[in-house]
Amino acid sequence: MSGSTLTRKGQVTIPKDIRDSLGIKEGDRVFFVQRGDEVVLKVLQGTILDLKGSVPVNSAQDFDEVRRKVKKTVGRRSAGDG
Repeated sequence: MSGSTLTRKGQVTIPKDIRDSLGIKEGDRVFFVQRGDEVVLKVLQGTILDLKGSVPVNSAQDFDEVRRKVKKTVGRRSAGDG
């Protein structure tokens, strides 16, 4: 287990042994996934398709209804009504 200290700006340093084991290099992108009271660090590699499954999907979601609502909202904003 490795530790780090949070700076005043909210920054932390990823310990070298963890960077090495994950192959993280300067300039690499990482993101954080909160799971309850834990946070998981993920290295962003490849394309957006590699993120598949990182956001839970509500299978009951009616995407046609979502599209209708978005079109309606965008139309109102474009017309200056919203």
